[in-house]
Order: sequence, then C-alpha cells, then structure tokens
Amino acid sequence: MIYLAKNYNRKKISFKFGRGSYLFSNDKKKYLDFVQGIAVNSLGHSHPKLVQAIKIQSKKLWHVSNAFQIPEGEKLAQKLCKNTFADYVMFQNSGAEATEAAVKVARRYFYSIGKPNKNRILCIKNSFHGRTLAAIFASGSKKMTEGFGPKISGFDHFKFGNHNSLKKKINKNTAAIMVETIMGEGGIKVIPDWCLKELRQLCNKKKILLILDEVQCGVARSGDFFAFEKSKVKPDIVPIAKGIGGGFPIGAVLMNKKVATGMTPGSHGSTFGGNPLAMSVGNTVMDIVTKKNFLRNVKISSKYFFENLNKIKVKYPRIVKEIRGKGLLIGIQLYKDPTKFIKKLMDNKLLTIRAAENVIRILPPLNVKKKEIDFALKIICKVCDDLR
Repeated sequence: MIYLAKNYNRKKISFKFGRGSYLFSNDKKKYLDFVQGIAVNSLGHSHPKLVQAIKIQSKKLWHVSNAFQIPEGEKLAQKLCKNTFADYVMFQNSGAEATEAAVKVARRYFYSIGKPNKNRILCIKNSFHGRTLAAIFASGSKKMTEGFGPKISGFDHFKFGNHNSLKKKINKNTAAIMVETIMGEGGIKVIPDWCLKELRQLCNKKKILLILDEVQCGVARSGDFFAFEKSKVKPDIVPIAKGIGGGFPIGAVLMNKKVATGMTPGSHGSTFGGNPLAMSVGNTVMDIVTKKNFLRNVKISSKYFFENLNKIKVKYPRIVKEIRGKGLLIGIQLYKDPTKFIKKLMDNKLLTIRAAENVIRILPPLNVKKKEIDFALKIICKVCDDLR
C-alpha cells in the first residue's frame, strides 16, 4: 500500500541519484533531465559546490529562529540587492510563499500610508502564482480553484495581452498589478519589453505597485538575472524561488525602499525562512550565477537551442506550431495534445514536462553542455519522425 495522498499523477518511475543534467533510475536507466525539478535545479543535480556548501554548513548550524540575527541570510540579502533593483529582501521557503508574501507587502504598504482600502491585486486570468489558497485565487483558474471555496476575495483579473481589459479593471481599490514576466505553467508566454514598460507607466500614472513574479523565470533562467532587465523597468516587488536554491527550498521577496516601509516587526514571519543551511546554499548559487561569463554562456546555449528547435519546426510544420520562451525557459507548442509526445520523449530517455496550450516545457540546467542539447535535439527529431 502507498500511503502518499493522490494529489499528484506520478509517472511510474523513481530515481536513485542525479549528476548534472542526468538522472539515474532505480532500474538502472540514464535519463537526460530537462525538467530539473521544474526549473529548480538551476545548476543541475548534485552540483559539487552546492554539496560542499551543505556539508560545511550542516556541521555548524542548521536552524535558528528569526528572533536572532542570521549572518548567512544578511549576506545573501546583500548579494541580491547589489545585483538587482532591490533595497530589501524577505526570505521564505517556496515560490507560493514568496508570491503570497509579495501580496502582503503590497497591501501593508498602502495600509501604512493610510489607504487600507487599496488592497486589491490585479492578475492575468489563468496565470500561476502557486498552489496555496490565496495563490490559486490570484490565478483565477477554475481548474485550480474548483472545490476550494469560499472564494478568497481581493483579486481581479484581465486577459493576457488585452491592455483595454487591464485598464478597465483598475479601480480606486487596486493596490498592485501582479504578473509573471514569463508565464510558465500558462504556456511559456513572454511579456514583451514594450508591454512591461507600459505596465510600469500605467502603475506610475495610477499610483499603484508593480509586482513581477520571477519564481520560475528569475535567477538567470532567462539569460539575464531577471527576465525584465532588458526592458529597463524597475518593479516595486519581485518574488523569487526555484533557481535561487539550486534544488534546496528557498523563496524570497525582493522590494524597493518605498514599499519596505510597511514591513515592521511582527508584520510577517516564517519559521524556516532564511535558515542558515538554506542561506548557505543560496549564497553559493549567487556566487556561481554572478560570475563573469555565466549569463553569457546561458545566452549562447539558448541561442543555439532556439535556432535548432526552429529548424525542427520548419522540418515538421504539421507537428510543431511554435517555439516559445527566452533563455533556457523554452516551450515547444504542438498542434495536438502533447501527452503522447512527452511519453515518447521519455521512452527515448529525455525528460520534459507539459504546460498549457499544448506546450512542452524544456528546462535544462543553466550550465547545460552543447552535447547534451544536441542529444535532446536528436531525440525530439526522432519523436517527430515517429509521429508524423
């Protein structure tokens, strides 16, 4: 008997260990893992420097209450602020925690300046901000919210790409617009730079806040540290997670000085958030991804991958509809449901995962090798041949 609850539709496979881009199953098979925990293992499996960081810190101190100073957390916060728009950081344990905390920061800011009724958050319909109760109602997805009523109020929604819909939804009680810079679960849909600029201008005009959710696309996944950087836009709040821990549970909310004024002692907390063990891992990830040429190499790998995926699209025009994404957050949109395609990729030892709109997500580690990309391309071509 299996005692795990059945809230996951798990594939009938388990893994003994992982190294870099590869997973090794309990039945002794080797898989090229281009899921990587859904963009979590930013440096691949069991990166030696992360293993070493955990080993060293675990012998010193795992956990201490946030009632005390945590130097490892102060160090990571400094690195994040020095390399981004942020002035302050608040640590959590996951992406869902980070997005919920981002909502709290926005509401608390307006409360602190005497405008408690400005508390509504405007989000894209069918977006994804996590699976906690408030986060699923932020998404506005019927599939995610069904059976979890009563509805958590305080969220309004607009259609992706519909600026008129967005403008009409803003009212006197709107506190912030919260969007994923690249919609991951929603089908790898990139918000263009010009659109991000208009969002910032609109928020400035309406005197509301801009929250850019970079839980999946942040921390170098896009080829820049943040996916919004090329737009030159400065958000007010950015929740992150996934890649910052390289496989270890870490979440964070980055914020500017203005909104941080509302977060006074007792306004938010997290028992495990910012623990020394997690912070040591996060510091190591930051040291690696901010090294000279790291982002350049991500861009090189991305360019090569996209060029060759688009060649596959041209070769198989009845199977592949569009190649989407940015950096190493890649989507292959098919004309048909991708379930069979993903299964055949797995049969050929390539692991991928689906997203909305018939999209197959490709999420290699950021330090993926060219020969590993070539191997993946070869498998994708083979499956296209088999299915045409």
